[in-house]
Amino acid sequence: MDARELALASLIPNTSCSGELPVGQQQKTKENWSCSLVVAALVGAFGSSFLYGYNLSVVNAPTPYIKAFYNETWVRRHGHPIDPDTLTLLWSVTVSIFAIGGLVGTLMVKIIGKFLGRKYMLLVNNGFAISAALLLACSLPAGTFEMLIVGRFIMGVDGGIALSALPMYLNEISPKEIRGSLGQVTAIFICIGVFSGQLLGLPELLGKIWFYTNSIFRKAGIPQDKIPYITLSTGGIETLAAIFSGLVIERLGRRPLLIGGFGLMALFFGTLTVTLTLQDQAPWIPYLSIVCILAIIASFCSGPGGIPFILTGEFFQQSERPAAFIIAGTVNWLSNFAVGLLFPFIQKSLDSYCFLVFAAICITAAIYFYFVLPETKNRTHAEISQAFAKRNKAQPPEVKADSAMSEEKANGQPEPDPSSTLDSCGQNRIV
Repeated sequence: MDARELALASLIPNTSCSGELPVGQQQKTKENWSCSLVVAALVGAFGSSFLYGYNLSVVNAPTPYIKAFYNETWVRRHGHPIDPDTLTLLWSVTVSIFAIGGLVGTLMVKIIGKFLGRKYMLLVNNGFAISAALLLACSLPAGTFEMLIVGRFIMGVDGGIALSALPMYLNEISPKEIRGSLGQVTAIFICIGVFSGQLLGLPELLGKIWFYTNSIFRKAGIPQDKIPYITLSTGGIETLAAIFSGLVIERLGRRPLLIGGFGLMALFFGTLTVTLTLQDQAPWIPYLSIVCILAIIASFCSGPGGIPFILTGEFFQQSERPAAFIIAGTVNWLSNFAVGLLFPFIQKSLDSYCFLVFAAICITAAIYFYFVLPETKNRTHAEISQAFAKRNKAQPPEVKADSAMSEEKANGQPEPDPSSTLDSCGQNRIV
């Protein structure tokens, strides 16, 4: 076997027909978890997705104090209290401006990444977080609520950049054997951030009275003084489910976790509808509603919450990845904004049946992914492209050569067909 045959042989996936990795490959997988790789992932996630999760939840606890600050500022400027409708509008803007900032940040990813790359884009993004923190901290001493709103917007920009740049970066520095597990770091740190925001909002830690506006718990008949602890349990469940997903994703694969997560969400949304409808029939039914809510959150975080970040990086080649994350991020932020805006009206119209809308969406998603989505676990981009082509009975898209093959082509040697890198066993394993 000459040097060229050895080079081509090295591109062939080393797997058995049973789908299990050989002992040598398993040892290589363990070696892939280098200290520098883990540190890079953890530090990047702590400065990116953690801040996003924290800013999602931290705004709930100080709601009455922020509204009081708005009213005091209005009285000082205009000599009379703020109109309740105006106060509601200002508060709605304060909350929703975070999603608008996220959309702007997502649209900036390709431009910034073109000049700075993934690593330095994450570093520069810290400037947005620091600027937002200074605005938020100085708004009260300055007596200017506009600084708080602008700070929330800039923090949203930070989140929009982070949720695109971090998954791209993790995907590109990860060996394919651990790409899924390392990719779940994004979702895990989002959940840890949410949990931290909820934890810091407990009355014992802040000396404040918790003000939680989630109408689900109010409709379930939960006493107001118990709501902070129930809310904290949701953050804990989120974190545990995301960690569980990260531990099993390389064994179970992306497809079962994603489809199973949507299926379980649909099931528990339906059960929640029943418990909310019958909540007055027995004193224990409201607590069953809480169990359903926790189960929905666990189902979401074990699959649909984090795996789309991984799949977006796996579906596209490096040159196409920024544009793909812009599209995915835009859909994500617009969906967040739409749900936040429309859910109160849906709830008012359908009452306890409002969650059937989400159950229908989850069922549709599960069915769609069952027929369309191939398994991407431990596969190269060429293999994933061929899997999609096989499902859609189409020709696989042309896979761009990597740098080594480009050099080989430049030296006048013919470039091997990407499909030739797949052995017959690997082709049979395509889902």
